[in-house]
Amino acid sequence: MSAAQLSPIRAEDLGHVGRFLHRNLNPRLSAGAWSRAVVPSWPVDAPNHGVMLTEAGKVVGVYLAFYSRREVAGQTQDFCNLGAWCVLDDHRADSVRMLRWLLRQPGYTFTDLSPSGNVIGLNERLRFRSLDTRTMLLVNRPRVRRARYAVVTDPAAIARLLPAHERRILHDHQGAAATHHLLLAAEDEQCYVIYRRDRRKRLPIFATLLHVSDGEVLARAVPELAHHLLVHDRVPCTLAELRVLGTMPPGARLLRSARPKMFRSTTLGPESIDDLYSELTCVAW
Repeated sequence: MSAAQLSPIRAEDLGHVGRFLHRNLNPRLSAGAWSRAVVPSWPVDAPNHGVMLTEAGKVVGVYLAFYSRREVAGQTQDFCNLGAWCVLDDHRADSVRMLRWLLRQPGYTFTDLSPSGNVIGLNERLRFRSLDTRTMLLVNRPRVRRARYAVVTDPAAIARLLPAHERRILHDHQGAAATHHLLLAAEDEQCYVIYRRDRRKRLPIFATLLHVSDGEVLARAVPELAHHLLVHDRVPCTLAELRVLGTMPPGARLLRSARPKMFRSTTLGPESIDDLYSELTCVAW
């Protein structure tokens, strides 16, 4: 029987949690950055920030959780996004206890947007379903034609141009550490984009699109988007899932393999799951 204890992560635990994740999961993020990232940028009455495993007063495991309440098809839905999961080797046998502790919370749709390794099989046994994550790659090139779309990056200017539901998304994610925001705007159409900087094979050269308000507009505005990401952000490649864009932009190609994402819900289908209000927006690893 393990002597380690499970307990919810509270506000007063964030310093210990941040130091643990800095030392044991991703040292590129400082302990303070980890502690700040755990707290979502959107308003939510969360029951905890996840679960931690302690032994003799020392943190030996952490499983983060990001909660949100959202309107989906006219209904209020509660979400729990499962985030960073790190357990010291001597306590790996307690890992499943941590996941089951989180899943025992009633009334939530659970998402796991970055499962890896054995976690995928474990999730499947616990009735998680896989999302279609077919991913497109675009090589960002300098624009050679006259710009048709303006690229708006000032948050106040973006907010003035957005409809109410998109303005709420901007407001909720403006302070999220991993998000970047822009609006592609022409006289008669526009597309609001949220993206994050990403690493693949340890190369920090990718922009991953997390939210696209109008995939057809984005497909037409690819030259302006690519030029902006290359020239202003120094990012040579863009990644986007087909479910996020809804269409294949000119010049894009599908990757041979895509990173898995999973969810478990008694009320929602895969079409209702996106990358917002999650670890992907909060943690800039």
